[in-house]
Amino acid sequence: MTETPDEHSTCHACRSLDALDGAEDGQLFTPIVAARIGNEKTVVRRLQRAQDRTADRVTAFAGSLNFVYIHSVWFAIWIVVNIGLLGSAVVFDKFPFGLLTMIVSLEAIFLATFVMVSQNRQAARSDIRSQLDFETNVRAEIWAVHIGAVLGIDDAHVEDVVRHAITAQNHAASGPD
Repeated sequence: MTETPDEHSTCHACRSLDALDGAEDGQLFTPIVAARIGNEKTVVRRLQRAQDRTADRVTAFAGSLNFVYIHSVWFAIWIVVNIGLLGSAVVFDKFPFGLLTMIVSLEAIFLATFVMVSQNRQAARSDIRSQLDFETNVRAEIWAVHIGAVLGIDDAHVEDVVRHAITAQNHAASGPD
């Protein structure tokens, strides 16, 4: 059953929520809250494309010790081969290893791009998590106000206590003056 705006005006709890924005004008301060679709991992998975998953995998591998070990071995082999320890016939990139430098530079460019793509995706994931947290908080607030109204709790008194608690917490967090 859906309530009409007129039904909200007859509900003490809804009027209390309406007044939180500073004006009791019949407009509830909360937007229509979307139905719950799960946690942020589920939402992100639904939005994720193959290229996003690839970027995440590359970034995860590039940030691992296996990546360091493989590169250490690769560089060691490259240097051993190209300083002529295995014979001058196999040397293909003489000191100062210009080809190696170019390959590593290109790799760095691509890795930096993959890292930025993954960071952007993490930011988007954080935004989704924040939205889901907001919706949960709005839902909890509305339920709490309605339950308080049914129990006959004075919402103005509760808001005063909340403001006092927030002020005390902010003062304690700011440290001694």
